[in-house]
Amino acid sequence: MKRLKQIFKMIFLGILGILALVFIVGFIFIKSSKQFGAQPTDKQIAFYETLDHYSNGSFKNLDNVEMKMGFADMLKMIPQYFKKMPDREPHHELPREMMDSLEITQVADTSMFLNWFGHSALLLQLHGKKIMIDPMMGPTPAPHPTLGKQRYSPGLPIQAEQLPALDIVLFSHDHYDHLDYESIQKIKDKTGQFLVPLGLANHLISWGVDSAKIQELDWWDSVVIDGYTYVCTPAQHFSGRGLGDRGATLWCSWVVKHNESSIYFSGDSGYGRHFKEIGAKYGPFDFAMMECGQYNEKWKEIHMMPEETAQAAKDIQAKSFMPIHWGSFTLSLHAWNDSPKRVTTAAESLGLNIITPIIGEKIDLTHLKPLNRWWDR
Repeated sequence: MKRLKQIFKMIFLGILGILALVFIVGFIFIKSSKQFGAQPTDKQIAFYETLDHYSNGSFKNLDNVEMKMGFADMLKMIPQYFKKMPDREPHHELPREMMDSLEITQVADTSMFLNWFGHSALLLQLHGKKIMIDPMMGPTPAPHPTLGKQRYSPGLPIQAEQLPALDIVLFSHDHYDHLDYESIQKIKDKTGQFLVPLGLANHLISWGVDSAKIQELDWWDSVVIDGYTYVCTPAQHFSGRGLGDRGATLWCSWVVKHNESSIYFSGDSGYGRHFKEIGAKYGPFDFAMMECGQYNEKWKEIHMMPEETAQAAKDIQAKSFMPIHWGSFTLSLHAWNDSPKRVTTAAESLGLNIITPIIGEKIDLTHLKPLNRWWDR
């Protein structure tokens, strides 16, 4: 019996030692890795506390909407991520069109083109300006490759280092599938201006971006650059890159206007009243890029279901829209192509014009092609 107690004691101490080692290694990684960015200063926090959508150390959604799923619910869902589910990832390499950097530089000043890189990364060429949105061009949406799933297709239509000079880069929030350290390193010196929601500049500055090139905006703030108006509009989501920083930075959607052209980018968002408010204030929109992917009924407060995506496009008064936030990574439990199937059906029932281009395809926003159901083959 004494021998058995000694064995159990050794096992217990061994487990404690392993847990302590994991904790120490994790702590060192978080403190030493640049991926986690930087936290707000006391001065910034003092300013945030004057805002009506910030309290108790974090930014809040309109009407204080929060994700209802708690920690216990998360633990219960973990086994589902390890179950083999059909079509959670594509069984073949997805089609894509390659992009040429020289061709991008030669776009006419009267043109309106769009290239989708998968998920929420987009290149908008609006009347001569090159506007990149949420340029996550890395292989894994995680602070380390071992902590996340790889991109479906190993290659991109064009690599970040091959992109020509960018006039503006917009970010919606600081989650890893939208804000990527390695991508920033490759584009920071070729970007004229970064426009970001409150707090996100700290990350960029800590990664070597010149602070003079960054402008932070609160919800409903706008800035005019070279005749283009950029408006930081609300979204219903959250933020955070490490332990204890949930809500430390703001999240948003974006409106881009130039002359008679009006474009909307939803960022990540649950369905809410902000869509009708944005539509009433800045719509109708010629084109909208609407989040539609990585959803689940348990967290629909922060990620729209596909049917809600179509309704949100109608709420903002979009003449045409495309679903984004899918086609690159598996971050939820639904089939990889469930998003375009369901949102297309919903859009058609509402009489909305929807497009689903393949990754890298050059889309002329003034002459949209018919719906391509490539994801359904």
